[in-house]
Amino acid sequence: MEQKKPTTSLIISTYNWPEALSLSLKSVLAQKVLPNEVIIADDGSTVHTKELIDMFKARFPIPIKHIWHEDKGFRRTVILNKAIAESEGNYIIQIDGDVILHPCFVKDHIEAAQNDYFIKGSRAQISKNKSLEILDSSQISFHPFSPGIKHRFNALWLPFFSFLIKTDPSNPNIRGCNMAFWRSDFIQVNGYDNTIEGWGHEDIELAARLININKRKKHLKLAAVCYHIYHEVASRAKEKDNHLFFEKTIAQGRKQAENGYREIALMEKVRLTHGIPEAEQS
Repeated sequence: MEQKKPTTSLIISTYNWPEALSLSLKSVLAQKVLPNEVIIADDGSTVHTKELIDMFKARFPIPIKHIWHEDKGFRRTVILNKAIAESEGNYIIQIDGDVILHPCFVKDHIEAAQNDYFIKGSRAQISKNKSLEILDSSQISFHPFSPGIKHRFNALWLPFFSFLIKTDPSNPNIRGCNMAFWRSDFIQVNGYDNTIEGWGHEDIELAARLININKRKKHLKLAAVCYHIYHEVASRAKEKDNHLFFEKTIAQGRKQAENGYREIALMEKVRLTHGIPEAEQS
């Protein structure tokens, strides 16, 4: 029996870079197949990001939700859990707000959706000089041989040949800037682990727990292509600790986050029940 196509929530994580987010949202508008909703997971940006999102809300034919929390450092795990708690789709496509999507990006992810699998998509990179140029010109259309495109093989869009590329389905290596998974699987492993703070390894730690409940990774090459806008690297101060946390998840066969999605959803329910206001953006 043919699997019914899922309802999709596109989750976009962002922090204080509205210029890049604008290009990312423009590329969402250019999709051949739109998701059912877009949710911005905002890790504490200033009001400038809110103003940009409000502008796009008027242009989008689908709902855009802006999920924000106060800036208390790099808390990507927490804001993604909050955003997914607000999602209504049964399939999550997740990107970062500094990537530009191929026009068939969402379509490719939907067509690749398969029970008991999560997806790693393809990411090409845009050079520093080209990134500065497109931020000024608002260019969102690229091909593998466009000037300034790096890792050109990752920019190839040949979906009919994607099945020829075989990778290890039990390898948790994945990038949060281009991944997809079933919402029910995410909840089963209790989402992202909120104890991981600072840059690094929160996505592969989540993938490791998905593998520990017998889900498998499908690596989409030649499809689900995105282009990553160049930026300076974030602080790596927590990377070593985060990688050790990931290694413990592997060694212990951990299947659930002790402090994850459910804990965030409960805190939000308590806040709303008692009418506790969120901090305001400035």
